Amino acid sequence: MHGALQESKHVFINHGFRLLKKAEIRILEIGFGTGLNTLLTVEAGMKSGTRIHYHAVEKFPLNSSEYTSLNYESFLDGVPEGTLQQIHLSPWEEDVSLMSGFTLHKELSDFREMEPVGLFDLVYFDAFDPGKQPELWSEEVFNKIACLTMPGAIMVTYSSKGVVRRALKNCGFDVSKVPGPPGKIEMIRAIRI
Repeated sequence: MHGALQESKHVFINHGFRLLKKAEIRILEIGFGTGLNTLLTVEAGMKSGTRIHYHAVEKFPLNSSEYTSLNYESFLDGVPEGTLQQIHLSPWEEDVSLMSGFTLHKELSDFREMEPVGLFDLVYFDAFDPGKQPELWSEEVFNKIACLTMPGAIMVTYSSKGVVRRALKNCGFDVSKVPGPPGKIEMIRAIRI
């Protein structure tokens, strides 16, 4: 109702990316989907001068007819035209330099089967709702995220369900409810202890 772009910017950029005051960050996105979060992170990285290594995991990627119909770039400042297309056309399973200071690695897999690739500073948890994909909102998954993040790492998600907060706490996160995007009262921001 309020738009995917506004929601993603609020959840992942404002309550995640902007809180990290580091020259270089490693981001893990669970649920690559349309590539919107990647595109918004490109924009935020260009504005801040932050060097970014972005690792996105997706089990069911969009086909070309789906992603070529998206017009997100027309709403963003300074992102070169064709960036979203470049994001989607980047090969899977290898590091790709999208632009100076931004490396993208797309992994075609179920996150639960992902092999450890180092420690992340920030996790965008953009899986479907816990009611639609309960297997991705489990302690097993959150424990894996805990193992892939360093102390102080941030995980953000639009969900604020009690079962999600409890599972994150059980896996070593300090969990806060923060204001959600328009149309949603709250969301979760969790800090790895």
